[in-house]
Amino acid sequence: MRIFMFLIFCAGCSTVCHGAETPTIEAPQPFGAIPSARQLQWHKMEFYGFLHFTVNTFTGKEWGYGDESEHVFNPTALDTRQWARVARDAGMKGLIFTAKHHDGFCLWPSKHTEHSVKNAPWKGGKGDVLQELSKACGKFSLKMGVYLSPWDRNHAEYGKPEYIDYYRKQLTDVLTNYGEVFEVWHDGANGGDGYYGGAREKRSIDNKTYYKWQETWAMIRKLQPNAVIFSDAGPDCRWVGNEKGYAPDTCWATINPKGMYPGHADRKVLGHGTPNGNVWRPAEVDVSLRRGWFFHENQAPKTVTELLNIYYNSVGHGACLLLNLTPDKRGLIPEQDVKRMQEFGAIIAQTFKTDLAEGKPAKASNVRGGSRTFAVANVTDGKRNTYWATDDNILHASITIDLQKQTRINRIRVQEFIPLGQRIKSFTIEAHTNNGWEKVAEGTTIGARRILRFPSVHADIIRLHINESLACPTISTIEMYLATTEDTQTD
Repeated sequence: MRIFMFLIFCAGCSTVCHGAETPTIEAPQPFGAIPSARQLQWHKMEFYGFLHFTVNTFTGKEWGYGDESEHVFNPTALDTRQWARVARDAGMKGLIFTAKHHDGFCLWPSKHTEHSVKNAPWKGGKGDVLQELSKACGKFSLKMGVYLSPWDRNHAEYGKPEYIDYYRKQLTDVLTNYGEVFEVWHDGANGGDGYYGGAREKRSIDNKTYYKWQETWAMIRKLQPNAVIFSDAGPDCRWVGNEKGYAPDTCWATINPKGMYPGHADRKVLGHGTPNGNVWRPAEVDVSLRRGWFFHENQAPKTVTELLNIYYNSVGHGACLLLNLTPDKRGLIPEQDVKRMQEFGAIIAQTFKTDLAEGKPAKASNVRGGSRTFAVANVTDGKRNTYWATDDNILHASITIDLQKQTRINRIRVQEFIPLGQRIKSFTIEAHTNNGWEKVAEGTTIGARRILRFPSVHADIIRLHINESLACPTISTIEMYLATTEDTQTD
C-alpha cells in the first residue's frame, strides 16, 4: 500500500501543511437591500446627542416666530467643550447641532443673512458656535452632525424659488467650513405662520416638490460623501415615527419608500419598517432628555430608569439613539442634566464592560459547508466582522454557548452580519439552569443590534433558536452580560 501526502503552501504563509486541500465554500449571497459603507459606519455609532440651542433658549419658545432680535442671543458662559465632555462621558459617539432652527437664526456668522451670531452681542459679533463645537468634538473624539431647518420663518423669500438657492448656500457653508460631518438632519416641519422679512403671514409650500430634494441631496453627497442624510423618509436613515424614545419590538432596517418624502410618511411603516423592503433605511430614535427640545426653566431631566428604558428600546431594538441635550441661557448643560447623564452613562458602561460569553465554546445545528470561515466560534470571538452562517437551505437553526460553569446573566446582545442584509424574523433564547431548560427571552427582528433584558438567571449553557429567517441566517456576535443595577422592566 502506498500513502500519498499532499504538500499545501498557504497563500502568504511559508508553513507547509499536510493533507487534502479543503474546497472553498462561498459566502452567502446578499439578501435583499443592504447597507452602504456610510450606513455601516452610522450603525456603529449607536448612541449620539442632539443639541438644541438658539434664540429660543432665551425667549422660552420651542418654535421661534422669526422676528426675534439678534441681541437676544447672549450666553454668558458658553462652553462647547463642556457639551462635548458631557456627551463623551455618557458614552455618546457624536453630537448633532441645530445650526439653524425654524426661526432662521444662524449659529455661525453666515454671509448670506444678517440674522446670525455676527449681529449678536455675544463675543461682540465675532463668535461662531459651530466652529467652537467642531473643535470641541475633535478634542473629545466625537463626530459632528448638523441640523439645518428647511423651514425659515425669518427669510423674506421663503416659499419662493429664490429661497432654495439661499438654503443650499447655507448648507454649503456648514458642510465645507467645519470639517467632516457624519449626519445631515432635515426636519419635517415646513411652512406656516412666520415673520418672513416683515410680511407676517402664513406661507404654504408643497413639501414634496418645493425643496427639490434629489438635487439638494446630490449636493450634500458631493460636499460630505461619508455623511448619512436623515429625514422622515431618508434617504439614508429614517425617523422612527415618534419622539417618545423607542423603536417597536419589530424594527426592520428596510422599507419600501414609495410615496414617502420629508414631512410625509406613514408613522407605522417608519416604526416597524418592511421585511423584504427594497431600500436599506434604518430607524433613528430622537428624544429629549427634558420635556422640551430647548431649555426651559422648571423642567427636570428624565430619570435614570427612563433613560435605561429608552436605551434598551432604541439601541436594543436595532435603531440608533439620538438623545437631545439642552444648554441653558449661560450656554452650559445644566448641572442636574450633567449628573443624570453621568449616572446613566456609568450604568451602561459597567453593564457592557465584560462579555461573559467571549471565547467560550459554541456549537451549532448547522455550519455553512462545514467551513471554518463560517464557524460558530465566530459568534464568541469578540469581533463584529466575522460571522456564523448556515447552508442556503437551512432557515431554522440553533446555537448553544457553553459558559463552562454556572454564570449569572441578565443581558444578551445579538447582532446579525448586516453587510449581507437583515434576515431573522423570529428567535427564542433559553438558559440551562439547575431546573433544566428555561426560556428567558424571545423576539422578532435582530438586525444591527438586539439587546434582551430578563431577570437574572444562573446558567451554564445558553441556547439561541432561530425560529424563522427570510434567508440563511448570519450571526456576527452573541454576547452575555450581568447588569449590576437591575431595572424591573424587560423587553
